[in-house]
Amino acid sequence: MNLIETLEALCRLPGVSGNESEVASFLLSQIEEIDGCEARVDPLGSVIVRKKGKRTPSRKLLLDAHMDEVGLMVNGIAEDGSLHFTTVGGIDPRVLAGRQVLVGEEELPGVIGAKPIHLQTAAERGKAVPVRDLRIDIGCSSKEEAAELVRPGDTVTFPAVFSPFGEGMFRGKAIDDRFGCAVLLDILKEDLPCDCTFCFSVQEETGGYGAAAAAFSEQPDFAVAVEATSAGDLPGVSGPQAACSLGKGAVLSFMDKGTLYPGRLYRLCEEVAARGNIPVQPKTAIAGRNDAAPYQRAAGGAQVLAVSAPCRYIHSPQCVIAEADMLAVRSLLLALIDEFDKKDGNL
Repeated sequence: MNLIETLEALCRLPGVSGNESEVASFLLSQIEEIDGCEARVDPLGSVIVRKKGKRTPSRKLLLDAHMDEVGLMVNGIAEDGSLHFTTVGGIDPRVLAGRQVLVGEEELPGVIGAKPIHLQTAAERGKAVPVRDLRIDIGCSSKEEAAELVRPGDTVTFPAVFSPFGEGMFRGKAIDDRFGCAVLLDILKEDLPCDCTFCFSVQEETGGYGAAAAAFSEQPDFAVAVEATSAGDLPGVSGPQAACSLGKGAVLSFMDKGTLYPGRLYRLCEEVAARGNIPVQPKTAIAGRNDAAPYQRAAGGAQVLAVSAPCRYIHSPQCVIAEADMLAVRSLLLALIDEFDKKDGNL
Protein backbone atom coordinates (compact mmCIF):
# COMPACT_ATOMS: atom_id res chain seq x y z
CA MET A 1 0.00 0.00 0.00
CA ASN A 2 1.15 3.54 -0.68
CA LEU A 3 0.97 6.30 1.92
CA ILE A 4 -2.58 7.43 1.09
CA GLU A 5 -3.90 3.87 0.93
CA THR A 6 -2.36 3.19 4.33
CA LEU A 7 -3.90 6.35 5.76
CA GLU A 8 -7.32 5.38 4.44
CA ALA A 9 -7.07 1.89 5.94
CA LEU A 10 -6.07 3.34 9.30
CA CYS A 11 -8.75 6.05 9.33
CA ARG A 12 -11.45 3.45 8.73
CA LEU A 13 -10.53 1.57 11.90
CA PRO A 14 -12.06 2.32 15.33
CA GLY A 15 -9.56 3.22 18.03
CA VAL A 16 -10.92 5.45 20.78
CA SER A 17 -8.39 5.92 23.58
CA GLY A 18 -8.06 2.71 25.57
CA ASN A 19 -9.43 0.62 22.70
CA GLU A 20 -6.67 0.79 20.08
CA SER A 21 -6.35 -2.98 19.46
CA GLU A 22 -7.70 -2.96 15.89
CA VAL A 23 -5.25 -0.25 14.89
CA ALA A 24 -2.41 -2.14 16.59
CA SER A 25 -3.35 -5.38 14.80
CA PHE A 26 -3.31 -3.65 11.43
CA LEU A 27 0.07 -2.07 12.08
CA LEU A 28 1.55 -5.35 13.28
CA SER A 29 0.31 -7.14 10.16
CA GLN A 30 2.10 -4.57 8.02
CA ILE A 31 5.28 -4.52 10.11
CA GLU A 32 5.62 -8.32 9.86
CA GLU A 33 6.30 -7.89 6.14
CA ILE A 34 9.14 -5.37 6.63
CA ASP A 35 12.72 -6.59 6.92
CA GLY A 36 14.85 -5.52 9.85
CA CYS A 37 12.00 -4.84 12.27
CA GLU A 38 11.55 -6.25 15.75
CA ALA A 39 8.11 -5.44 17.16
CA ARG A 40 6.48 -5.93 20.54
CA VAL A 41 3.29 -4.81 22.26
CA ASP A 42 3.86 -3.34 25.71
CA PRO A 43 1.50 -3.87 28.68
CA LEU A 44 -0.53 -0.73 27.86
CA GLY A 45 -1.00 -1.78 24.22
CA SER A 46 1.52 0.45 22.44
CA VAL A 47 3.34 -1.12 19.49
CA ILE A 48 7.10 -0.56 19.83
CA VAL A 49 9.34 -1.33 16.87
CA ARG A 50 13.10 -1.41 16.66
CA LYS A 51 14.29 -0.94 13.09
CA LYS A 52 17.83 -2.04 12.29
CA GLY A 53 19.79 0.47 10.25
CA LYS A 54 23.24 0.41 8.67
CA ARG A 55 24.90 1.27 11.98
CA THR A 56 24.16 1.69 15.67
CA PRO A 57 24.56 5.30 16.87
CA SER A 58 25.90 6.18 20.30
CA ARG A 59 22.54 7.63 21.34
CA LYS A 60 18.93 6.55 20.82
CA LEU A 61 16.33 8.17 18.58
CA LEU A 62 12.62 7.39 18.94
CA LEU A 63 9.77 8.53 16.68
CA ASP A 64 6.26 8.44 18.12
CA ALA A 65 2.76 8.57 16.60
CA HIS A 66 -0.33 7.78 18.62
CA MET A 67 -2.90 5.22 17.53
CA ASP A 68 -5.87 6.49 19.51
CA GLU A 69 -8.59 8.89 18.41
CA VAL A 70 -11.04 11.06 20.28
CA GLY A 71 -14.51 9.62 20.75
CA LEU A 72 -17.30 9.06 23.23
CA MET A 73 -18.16 6.57 25.96
CA VAL A 74 -21.53 5.43 27.26
CA ASN A 75 -21.94 6.25 30.95
CA GLY A 76 -25.61 5.49 31.50
CA ILE A 77 -28.93 4.43 29.99
CA ALA A 78 -32.03 6.61 30.29
CA GLU A 79 -35.50 5.22 31.02
CA ASP A 80 -36.57 5.92 27.43
CA GLY A 81 -33.73 3.78 26.04
CA SER A 82 -31.46 6.62 24.97
CA LEU A 83 -27.83 6.66 26.08
CA HIS A 84 -26.00 9.12 28.29
CA PHE A 85 -22.39 9.60 27.25
CA THR A 86 -19.21 11.49 27.96
CA THR A 87 -16.33 12.55 25.75
CA VAL A 88 -13.00 10.69 25.53
CA GLY A 89 -10.42 13.31 24.66
CA GLY A 90 -11.10 16.89 23.64
CA ILE A 91 -14.23 17.23 21.51
CA ASP A 92 -16.09 20.49 20.91
CA PRO A 93 -19.77 19.85 21.83
CA ARG A 94 -20.80 21.99 18.84
CA VAL A 95 -19.77 19.22 16.42
CA LEU A 96 -21.94 16.55 18.08
CA ALA A 97 -25.66 17.25 17.77
CA GLY A 98 -27.27 15.35 14.90
CA ARG A 99 -24.16 13.26 14.19
CA GLN A 100 -24.34 9.60 13.29
CA VAL A 101 -22.26 7.38 15.60
CA LEU A 102 -21.39 3.71 16.05
CA VAL A 103 -21.84 2.25 19.54
CA GLY A 104 -19.89 -0.61 21.12
CA GLU A 105 -18.06 -3.55 19.61
CA GLU A 106 -21.06 -4.38 17.43
CA GLU A 107 -20.99 -0.83 16.04
CA LEU A 108 -24.70 -0.27 16.58
CA PRO A 109 -25.86 2.74 14.56
CA GLY A 110 -26.98 5.70 16.61
CA VAL A 111 -27.75 9.39 16.29
CA ILE A 112 -26.79 12.06 18.80
CA GLY A 113 -29.97 13.92 19.69
CA ALA A 114 -30.67 17.22 21.42
CA LYS A 115 -33.74 19.30 22.23
CA PRO A 116 -35.06 20.66 18.89
CA ILE A 117 -34.14 24.27 18.28
CA HIS A 118 -37.80 25.38 18.10
CA LEU A 119 -38.31 24.06 21.65
CA GLN A 120 -35.22 25.79 23.07
CA THR A 121 -35.32 29.03 25.00
CA ALA A 122 -33.58 32.09 23.58
CA ALA A 123 -30.72 31.55 26.04
CA GLU A 124 -30.36 27.91 24.99
CA ARG A 125 -30.25 28.79 21.29
CA GLY A 126 -27.33 31.11 21.87
CA LYS A 127 -24.88 28.46 23.07
CA ALA A 128 -23.74 24.91 22.35
CA VAL A 129 -25.78 22.14 23.94
CA PRO A 130 -23.73 20.72 26.84
CA VAL A 131 -22.72 17.07 26.49
CA ARG A 132 -24.72 16.24 29.62
CA ASP A 133 -27.89 17.32 27.79
CA LEU A 134 -27.20 15.25 24.66
CA ARG A 135 -28.31 11.64 24.19
CA ILE A 136 -27.51 8.87 21.75
CA ASP A 137 -30.64 7.40 20.16
CA ILE A 138 -30.16 3.75 19.11
CA GLY A 139 -33.81 3.15 18.32
CA CYS A 140 -34.79 1.54 21.63
CA SER A 141 -37.99 2.37 23.50
CA SER A 142 -36.98 1.37 27.03
CA LYS A 143 -34.00 1.11 29.33
CA GLU A 144 -34.38 -2.65 29.43
CA GLU A 145 -34.29 -2.96 25.66
CA ALA A 146 -31.17 -0.79 25.37
CA ALA A 147 -29.44 -2.66 28.21
CA GLU A 148 -29.61 -5.83 26.12
CA LEU A 149 -27.41 -4.14 23.52
CA VAL A 150 -25.22 -1.60 25.31
CA ARG A 151 -23.37 -1.32 28.62
CA PRO A 152 -21.78 1.64 30.39
CA GLY A 153 -18.14 1.77 29.34
CA ASP A 154 -18.86 0.94 25.70
CA THR A 155 -16.96 3.25 23.37
CA VAL A 156 -18.63 5.27 20.64
CA THR A 157 -16.95 6.26 17.39
CA PHE A 158 -17.79 8.34 14.36
CA PRO A 159 -18.46 6.38 11.14
CA ALA A 160 -15.44 5.41 9.06
CA VAL A 161 -15.06 8.04 6.37
CA PHE A 162 -12.17 8.76 4.01
CA SER A 163 -12.20 10.31 0.55
CA PRO A 164 -10.44 12.83 -1.71
CA PHE A 165 -11.45 16.40 -0.99
CA GLY A 166 -10.71 19.31 -3.27
CA GLU A 167 -7.30 19.62 -4.93
CA GLY A 168 -4.77 17.32 -3.29
CA MET A 169 -6.63 17.05 0.02
CA PHE A 170 -8.38 14.26 1.89
CA ARG A 171 -11.10 14.18 4.50
CA GLY A 172 -11.71 11.55 7.13
CA LYS A 173 -12.15 10.81 10.79
CA ALA A 174 -9.19 10.14 13.09
CA ILE A 175 -6.58 11.80 10.87
CA ASP A 176 -5.16 12.84 14.26
CA ASP A 177 -3.08 10.75 14.49
CA ARG A 178 -3.53 7.98 11.93
CA PHE A 179 -1.63 10.36 9.66
CA GLY A 180 1.41 10.00 11.93
CA CYS A 181 1.01 6.21 12.06
CA ALA A 182 0.85 6.04 8.26
CA VAL A 183 3.99 8.15 7.86
CA LEU A 184 6.00 6.15 10.40
CA LEU A 185 4.89 2.87 8.85
CA ASP A 186 6.04 4.18 5.47
CA ILE A 187 9.42 5.22 6.89
CA LEU A 188 9.88 1.75 8.40
CA LYS A 189 9.98 0.40 4.84
CA GLU A 190 13.09 2.48 4.07
CA ASP A 191 16.71 1.38 4.44
CA LEU A 192 17.65 3.63 7.32
CA PRO A 193 21.19 4.88 7.94
CA CYS A 194 21.05 4.00 11.64
CA ASP A 195 19.02 2.07 14.17
CA CYS A 196 15.78 3.82 15.20
CA THR A 197 12.92 3.04 17.55
CA PHE A 198 9.30 3.69 16.58
CA CYS A 199 6.42 3.84 19.03
CA PHE A 200 2.79 3.65 17.97
CA SER A 201 1.42 4.77 21.30
CA VAL A 202 -1.92 4.47 23.09
CA GLN A 203 -3.96 6.99 25.08
CA GLU A 204 -2.37 10.22 23.86
CA GLU A 205 -5.75 11.95 23.75
CA THR A 206 -6.38 11.26 27.43
CA GLY A 207 -2.98 12.18 28.87
CA GLY A 208 -0.08 10.67 26.92
CA TYR A 209 0.06 7.54 29.05
CA GLY A 210 1.34 5.25 26.30
CA ALA A 211 4.23 7.57 25.54
CA ALA A 212 5.07 7.90 29.23
CA ALA A 213 5.33 4.12 29.58
CA ALA A 214 7.45 3.90 26.41
CA ALA A 215 9.74 6.61 27.75
CA PHE A 216 10.55 4.36 30.72
CA SER A 217 10.94 1.14 28.74
CA GLU A 218 12.90 2.63 25.82
CA GLN A 219 14.66 5.60 27.47
CA PRO A 220 15.41 7.50 24.24
CA ASP A 221 17.90 10.35 24.14
CA PHE A 222 15.83 12.09 21.45
CA ALA A 223 12.12 11.70 20.76
CA VAL A 224 10.07 13.15 17.89
CA ALA A 225 6.29 13.38 18.24
CA VAL A 226 4.73 13.02 14.78
CA GLU A 227 1.28 14.58 14.91
CA ALA A 228 -1.57 16.29 13.16
CA THR A 229 -2.12 19.79 14.55
CA SER A 230 -4.91 22.35 14.33
CA ALA A 231 -4.92 24.51 11.21
CA GLY A 232 -6.81 27.77 11.63
CA ASP A 233 -6.59 29.00 8.04
CA LEU A 234 -10.28 29.85 8.01
CA PRO A 235 -12.38 33.00 7.63
CA GLY A 236 -12.26 35.14 10.75
CA VAL A 237 -8.92 33.81 11.96
CA SER A 238 -5.70 35.65 11.27
CA GLY A 239 -2.19 36.24 12.56
CA PRO A 240 -0.58 33.91 15.11
CA GLN A 241 -3.95 32.50 16.20
CA ALA A 242 -4.29 30.74 12.83
CA ALA A 243 -1.45 28.49 14.05
CA CYS A 244 -0.66 26.99 10.63
CA SER A 245 -2.10 26.51 7.15
CA LEU A 246 -2.78 23.61 4.82
CA GLY A 247 -0.43 23.35 1.88
CA LYS A 248 2.48 25.23 3.47
CA GLY A 249 4.42 22.20 4.63
CA ALA A 250 5.40 20.43 7.83
CA VAL A 251 4.66 22.28 11.07
CA LEU A 252 7.43 22.87 13.63
CA SER A 253 6.58 23.70 17.24
CA PHE A 254 8.71 25.91 19.47
CA MET A 255 6.21 25.83 22.36
CA ASP A 256 2.79 24.47 23.20
CA LYS A 257 0.68 23.89 26.32
CA GLY A 258 2.75 20.85 27.29
CA THR A 259 6.28 21.45 26.06
CA LEU A 260 8.93 24.11 25.63
CA TYR A 261 11.02 22.66 22.80
CA PRO A 262 14.83 23.05 22.76
CA GLY A 263 15.56 26.08 20.60
CA ARG A 264 18.64 24.53 18.99
CA LEU A 265 16.63 21.51 17.80
CA TYR A 266 13.90 23.76 16.42
CA ARG A 267 16.54 25.72 14.48
CA LEU A 268 18.21 22.50 13.37
CA CYS A 269 14.89 21.39 11.84
CA GLU A 270 14.70 24.66 9.93
CA GLU A 271 18.26 24.20 8.66
CA VAL A 272 17.74 20.59 7.63
CA ALA A 273 14.51 21.52 5.84
CA ALA A 274 16.21 24.39 3.99
CA ARG A 275 19.04 22.14 2.80
CA GLY A 276 16.54 19.61 1.49
CA ASN A 277 14.11 22.17 0.00
CA ILE A 278 11.42 20.79 2.32
CA PRO A 279 8.58 23.24 3.03
CA VAL A 280 8.10 23.94 6.74
CA GLN A 281 6.13 26.45 8.80
CA PRO A 282 6.04 27.37 12.50
CA LYS A 283 3.09 26.61 14.73
CA THR A 284 2.38 30.16 15.83
CA ALA A 285 -0.45 29.57 18.32
CA ILE A 286 0.65 28.35 21.75
CA ALA A 287 -2.05 25.71 22.03
CA GLY A 288 -2.57 21.99 22.46
CA ARG A 289 -0.09 19.37 23.57
CA ASN A 290 1.18 16.03 22.33
CA ASP A 291 3.37 13.05 23.21
CA ALA A 292 6.53 15.17 23.26
CA ALA A 293 5.61 16.18 26.83
CA PRO A 294 5.82 12.73 28.46
CA TYR A 295 9.03 11.87 26.60
CA GLN A 296 10.58 15.13 27.78
CA ARG A 297 9.68 14.53 31.42
CA ALA A 298 9.67 10.78 32.09
CA ALA A 299 12.51 8.36 32.89
CA GLY A 300 15.16 11.04 33.25
CA GLY A 301 13.96 13.09 30.30
CA ALA A 302 14.76 13.34 26.59
CA GLN A 303 15.38 16.03 24.01
CA VAL A 304 12.16 16.39 22.03
CA LEU A 305 10.71 17.75 18.81
CA ALA A 306 7.21 17.89 17.36
CA VAL A 307 6.83 17.55 13.60
CA SER A 308 3.22 17.88 12.53
CA ALA A 309 0.91 18.13 9.55
CA PRO A 310 -1.70 20.92 9.54
CA CYS A 311 -5.23 19.55 9.87
CA ARG A 312 -8.49 21.47 9.59
CA TYR A 313 -11.44 20.55 11.84
CA ILE A 314 -9.25 18.37 14.07
CA HIS A 315 -11.05 16.22 16.68
CA SER A 316 -14.21 16.20 14.57
CA PRO A 317 -15.93 13.56 12.40
CA GLN A 318 -14.49 15.20 9.26
CA CYS A 319 -10.83 16.23 9.41
CA VAL A 320 -9.04 17.62 6.33
CA ILE A 321 -5.37 17.15 5.43
CA ALA A 322 -3.23 17.95 2.37
CA GLU A 323 -1.12 15.25 0.72
CA ALA A 324 1.71 17.74 0.09
CA ASP A 325 2.01 18.40 3.83
CA MET A 326 2.12 14.68 4.59
CA LEU A 327 4.96 14.24 2.11
CA ALA A 328 6.81 17.21 3.62
CA VAL A 329 6.60 15.61 7.07
CA ARG A 330 7.87 12.31 5.68
CA SER A 331 10.78 14.00 3.91
CA LEU A 332 11.72 16.03 6.99
CA LEU A 333 11.71 12.98 9.26
CA LEU A 334 13.98 11.07 6.89
CA ALA A 335 16.31 14.09 6.70
CA LEU A 336 16.39 14.31 10.51
CA ILE A 337 17.24 10.61 10.81
CA ASP A 338 20.08 11.16 8.33
CA GLU A 339 21.31 14.17 10.34
CA PHE A 340 21.13 12.12 13.55
CA ASP A 341 23.26 9.42 11.92
CA LYS A 342 25.84 11.86 10.55
CA LYS A 343 26.33 13.36 14.01
CA ASP A 344 26.28 9.93 15.69
CA GLY A 345 23.32 10.97 17.78
CA ASN A 346 24.97 14.14 19.04
CA LEU A 347 22.50 16.69 17.71
